[in-house]
Amino acid sequence: MTLYALDDIEDAIDATRAFLWPFQRGRWLRLAVVVFFAGGAGGFNPFQFTGSGTPSTSDGPTSPPSTAPDLPSLGGPEIAIIATIAVVLLLLFLGFLFVGSVMEFVFVRSLREEEVTLRGYWRDHWRQGARLFGFRLVLTLLTLGLVVGVLAAVFAPLVLGGNVAALGLLVVAIPVLILVALVGGLLNGFTTMFVVPVMLLEERGVIASWRRFWSTLRGQWKQYLAYLFMSIVLNLAGGILTGLVLLVAALVVGIPLALLGLGGGALLSVSHLAGWTVIGVAVAAFVVAMFVLALLVAVPVQTFLRYYALLVLGDTNETFDAIPERRRALREPEPEG
Repeated sequence: MTLYALDDIEDAIDATRAFLWPFQRGRWLRLAVVVFFAGGAGGFNPFQFTGSGTPSTSDGPTSPPSTAPDLPSLGGPEIAIIATIAVVLLLLFLGFLFVGSVMEFVFVRSLREEEVTLRGYWRDHWRQGARLFGFRLVLTLLTLGLVVGVLAAVFAPLVLGGNVAALGLLVVAIPVLILVALVGGLLNGFTTMFVVPVMLLEERGVIASWRRFWSTLRGQWKQYLAYLFMSIVLNLAGGILTGLVLLVAALVVGIPLALLGLGGGALLSVSHLAGWTVIGVAVAAFVVAMFVLALLVAVPVQTFLRYYALLVLGDTNETFDAIPERRRALREPEPEG
């Protein structure tokens, strides 16, 4: 049996090369914008934090009794500020999720047409993007709800004093949480890679497109299982390659900017304002340069991964072939001249 997940790797490389080379600055910059919202150049969680504390202990009866510090009370203005910040962060998250949902269609349309037009494709597909946004939002809320429900079931006995019961529930909860994360990730990933093209081609909603795609997924499950395995390998390889390129770029960009920063440090003995200004410019230039470089490096990686998925989708069901012209160019022999 032919495994498209293996055969399509070389075709995806060739398609990426044909789409991105020769280098066109405007195309790469527009794709960098699309990748920032839809594909990404790597990620981190800026909201992670850890905290620890140690309770005070008393060595004997002569030690002074410990008193809990007075915690500042929150009044109306403080609560209003916290609520405002929370609302702003929530709106930013929702806005980014909405723009990213529309950009999924812009990405596929760009590969289909082999032309990148942000405003035109946005105007054509923002309604489908809104449907995808709603689906992703519901999926996120359901996943979070399940996670919170499982954690509450685990820690409720602990709070009520049933430590043994809590330990037993924790053993059961870990595989449940892993399963929830895997199912949520698979639904989101397959929706992005395979259902979005169906939505674009047939102008359907998310659920209707899933119904259309489901028969193909069920009938060709071995092909998609192979794709799932290979996509993990290819994403890992792409991440390593991106990291190596950015490491070299960081050295190339960082050395002259580090020298500039050292010059700013030397200026501190003469003028604090001038010294810190030079240091700030050097740091800001490095951050901006690395951010832009990360997006530009991500463009070929994400383009390859998206072409790869589209090729597999079209091979399993030619009705869903979003890139028929590129496929023919890749696979039909050139006429002898």
